[in-house]
Amino acid sequence: MTTFPVTNSILSAKELGAFTKDNYPLNGNFNCELFRTGMNHTYFLSDNETKYVLRVYSHNWRSKSEIIEEIELLNLLRENNLSVSFPIQDKNGEFIQIINAPEGIRYVVLFSFAQGDKVRFTDKETCFSIGSLTAKIHNLTSNRTIDRISYNYESLLELPYEHLKKFFSEKLPEMEFIREIGGFFQKTDFENIQKGVVHMDVWYDNMAVTNEKEITIFDFDFCGNGAQILDVGYFCKQLFHIEPDKKEYELKMKHFLEGYQSIRLLSDNELKLIPKAGLAVFVFYLGVQAQRFDWSNIFLSENYLKMFYVGRLKSWIEYNNIEKITADNSL
Repeated sequence: MTTFPVTNSILSAKELGAFTKDNYPLNGNFNCELFRTGMNHTYFLSDNETKYVLRVYSHNWRSKSEIIEEIELLNLLRENNLSVSFPIQDKNGEFIQIINAPEGIRYVVLFSFAQGDKVRFTDKETCFSIGSLTAKIHNLTSNRTIDRISYNYESLLELPYEHLKKFFSEKLPEMEFIREIGGFFQKTDFENIQKGVVHMDVWYDNMAVTNEKEITIFDFDFCGNGAQILDVGYFCKQLFHIEPDKKEYELKMKHFLEGYQSIRLLSDNELKLIPKAGLAVFVFYLGVQAQRFDWSNIFLSENYLKMFYVGRLKSWIEYNNIEKITADNSL
């Protein structure tokens, strides 16, 4: 019988664990378990004392050169004592393993495990610490570039709409609204401000918090180049949707920004751009969900587009009084 082609497989945790133990200098009897499938697949490798994270990149999601750039960034951050989950070398000093999965080549990287817990409802002290660590990462990577995506008007706002067009009619009011979001941006937005490497996914799901408020940030899968206020804006927008009490949101955002500015000052222009930055990154991720609609986002329906995503975009725009730019000044 001929083996039928697949577009995405889930690798056996048992065999992947054996593969990892064969290739890495690990001491102990580690058990491998699937933790999550998503953009990539995440496995936990653990014994009674130590835990690691094994990321299996999806086929054709990241090139080997892109993964190398991510690894080099993480090593730079670790070398400068910044708290991030970092890649582990194998017995030959390599960071990337190659597996020939049914759908084709998939890359595998072993990472350190971030100690602590994911905390959805953070307190103000934790927000301060998150802001401080984010600023330290930005300070170190300011004015640097890596050989990965550049986040600009095209990649943040235009391309996501093109991805969505493959699944939704342009006549939908929600699609018309998304298309018109570019009208909230000026040509000079994100130009004359601090640029460098950005994480692009700084929120509670990508960090671990200890009881001592120590923060470890992980999942740099979307790292790239751009205005670093994008990370600030995205964290604030996620915090806005997580915290139902907007007085509490304002207090926590204030502490996050105080933590950030205790390390790295933001200009008045950057502070004003926070709402637009959060808006742009949210549109970008809607495009990402459309890209991965084929297997991991069956919930991305017209109802989802209307009730969840566009509703959140509108609430953020209204809360921050973001106004459209006139045609003469728009991008």
